[in-house]
Amino acid sequence: MEGAAAVASGVRELLPVLRDRAQEAEDRRSISAETVKSLAATGFFRLLQPARFGGHEADPVTFFGCVRDIAAACGSTGWVASVIGVHNWQMALFPDRAQQDVWGDDPGTLMSSSYAPTGRITAVEGGYRVSGRWSFSSGSDHASWVLLGGIVPGAGDTPADFRTFLIPAADYTIEDVWHTIGLRGTGSNDIVVADAFVPAYRSLSFADTARCVCPGQELNTAPLYRIPYGSIFPYTITTPIIGMATGAYDAHVTYMRERVRAAYAGVRAAEDPYSQVRVARAAADVDAAWLTLTADMRELMDLVTAGEKLPMRLRLRVRRDQVRGTELAIQAVDRLFENSGGRAIYTSHPMQRYWRDAHAGRVHAINDPERALSMYGRGEFGLSVADAMV
Repeated sequence: MEGAAAVASGVRELLPVLRDRAQEAEDRRSISAETVKSLAATGFFRLLQPARFGGHEADPVTFFGCVRDIAAACGSTGWVASVIGVHNWQMALFPDRAQQDVWGDDPGTLMSSSYAPTGRITAVEGGYRVSGRWSFSSGSDHASWVLLGGIVPGAGDTPADFRTFLIPAADYTIEDVWHTIGLRGTGSNDIVVADAFVPAYRSLSFADTARCVCPGQELNTAPLYRIPYGSIFPYTITTPIIGMATGAYDAHVTYMRERVRAAYAGVRAAEDPYSQVRVARAAADVDAAWLTLTADMRELMDLVTAGEKLPMRLRLRVRRDQVRGTELAIQAVDRLFENSGGRAIYTSHPMQRYWRDAHAGRVHAINDPERALSMYGRGEFGLSVADAMV
């Protein structure tokens, strides 16, 4: 844990630099290679990596704490750091041969991803043929491999399996399509694959990750790798949004301390009781989102460390709290933006970027509140629950 604590300290020291680069990342539509190198130098990307490849096998709360801090400085950097950083956790679940392919020569190798099964998968002898286009691959220009979701067809129209396919950069192209209103610096471009062969050992079943029984666990035995994919990955999306809300809150309070409301006869905004109430509500929402997330992660880790089975009710609660965490963070950002006055719409004001970035993150598929909340309700009513993301 000493190594993980040092990483967290190094990340905090880097935050002023990331904050200064936020506009640059937005303008170039991608975080810089210097930023990725700086994050790598802190050891951030190794937090969830297996120890046998030089990783820290850190508690997820440490990882998510770093993500929140990074996203508070720059939303796009926090988003990319979170998504790319969690791939080292998923890679640990793959067969050892796949891990050696990625990390054998360079343990610092990074991967991007796109999990929506939009491509075409054909089972062949020894593996699969993969073709198609996958969108929203954040940080892909800094990665040497990509993780792509795909459905393996079965008899008739019935899917036989939903798998993640690991593909090297030589077998795909990146198409620059990332022209967006929010998270502009994430470089979340399209991945295009033209009939690539993927050996069977470079694929991983989502069903196995849901059951927490994966090939990589034979060698990577730390409790961290016995947490369900559906409990880890959704929080890699919600945590940057909580971070953006945290950054928006800090920027807002700093701004409002000096702001004078011209429309109210020169009253200082900080002395406006209604403004004070809005700030308090926003702070409560951000704190509630973060405290719930960390409590859930600690409960998961306590159970897997003790070798106990994770109850479905807890797994459903984790997803419930994840979508509610996103909702609370968005609610806080909206309240702060509305309280900031007309100056907040200027591109020179950080509030507008936090607002745009948070709302861009909100539309990620994993943030579908009705779906996650409905699953929780079904579980409470004793009805069957079947979802690969639980």
